[in-house]
Amino acid sequence: MPARTGAQFLNSLRDSREVWLGGQRVTDPQEHPALRGGAEAIASVYDLHYEFPDDCLMPDPETGEQIAVSHMIPRSKDDLLRRHKALRRVAEFSVGLMGRTPDYMNVTYAGFAGRSDEWGINGNEEGAENLVAFQKELRRSDLSLTHTLIHAMSDKSKGHVPSGFDETQLHTVEKTEHGMLVRGARVLATLAPFSDELAVYPSQPMPDASRRHALSFCIRMDTPGLKFICRDSVSLPDNRFDHPLSGRFDEQDAFVIFDNVEVPRNRIFCAGNLPVYNSVMSASWRANAMQQTMVRAWTKLEFAWGLACRMAEAIGASDPVTLQMLGEIWGFAELARSAVMAGEQGAYHYGNGAWFLDGRPMDALRMSLPYWFPRVNEIIRLIGSHNVLATPASGAFDDPALRPLIDKYLRGAGDTSSYDRARIFRLGWDFAGSALASRNEQYERFYLTSGARNRQNIQMRADRTEADRLVDRFLQEKV
Repeated sequence: MPARTGAQFLNSLRDSREVWLGGQRVTDPQEHPALRGGAEAIASVYDLHYEFPDDCLMPDPETGEQIAVSHMIPRSKDDLLRRHKALRRVAEFSVGLMGRTPDYMNVTYAGFAGRSDEWGINGNEEGAENLVAFQKELRRSDLSLTHTLIHAMSDKSKGHVPSGFDETQLHTVEKTEHGMLVRGARVLATLAPFSDELAVYPSQPMPDASRRHALSFCIRMDTPGLKFICRDSVSLPDNRFDHPLSGRFDEQDAFVIFDNVEVPRNRIFCAGNLPVYNSVMSASWRANAMQQTMVRAWTKLEFAWGLACRMAEAIGASDPVTLQMLGEIWGFAELARSAVMAGEQGAYHYGNGAWFLDGRPMDALRMSLPYWFPRVNEIIRLIGSHNVLATPASGAFDDPALRPLIDKYLRGAGDTSSYDRARIFRLGWDFAGSALASRNEQYERFYLTSGARNRQNIQMRADRTEADRLVDRFLQEKV
């Protein structure tokens, strides 16, 4: 079938999935006040493809039906530049606040299928074939896919990945007539209430783990035994004045329990194959998937700069300290843009016909963003000062006795009306200070691993050839 519409997506959410929120089981995300906004936002993303078909849609290479560009397996630099336009359109919809819109997993699985040879090592040919077949289903059915990558941690002293066998971690129980039975837990399934399927694949190598933990597969969200326990909602009523962001962009996060879940054989991509599990994410994944993640980050930083500028202008703040802080956000946004462009311009053939970005600028961004985003929120709150707390609700403007007083005492600088000032600072608070903002800041601090761990990992794998050459020029001189 061609790319789905928002209505088709919403209809797919009515199934028997076991989603728990606030101690109650949710039977229909569209009918739950804390989930309705997120469901409708993802539906709008699907409709966005038809609003901008030239940027977001393309013919399926086998069927000719119109599919989302994010499902494309890039075969050239031009393909990556085309995909950039589609990713930017989706990122602009939520100004980067939704990190797990469906295009993230579309790009990820297009990359996996494009480098299926990485999955087919060490006798895992059947798993690689299953993965390629699933990616075709993903793009033709235009599924909304989420993932759960991280091993559930109960004791940090034991490490971040299993050592040996741990019955609390996701593991195989036994083979069955139709596939395999799995049990255990994982985190963190962002977008769980709004997804059709759940993906499991590696996050990092686990060299000392039992092979029973080496798993990768995809299953329907309503698979018996699959349970999703959501965090507290940060969604608010969808009032575009009072809650311009919180009413729409809470994508939710869930802890996942696999309580004797049967995985169909044709959905298994890795089962007990440690060499595959420990290597498949180390080669081309970053250079492919991070095009989506960093286009999103750049879009979010660009929005933050524009928002901070509007806040400063609304109160006539043009002092050197304010200008310095505004320039700091601009620098973050420009460095993000430049890194994305450098990665795309440096793209090359990674093997098996697949083209991905130069991963080095993406890695530099990946380790920087966990520090930049909290700083951006701090700057917006500093510029906002008490003004983000002195913002009348929309209802106050409707009161005929109160409105003249608000217009007189809460107007902004220059020709900024009280109404415009309130809208600007409510938007600033929702972005940097609300419950949604707090969740998003926590999300960004640990997005694709913490900044500190990324610095360590990048240092260990970075190519030192040119740096060593420059140093050796001096160390090898005769003295």
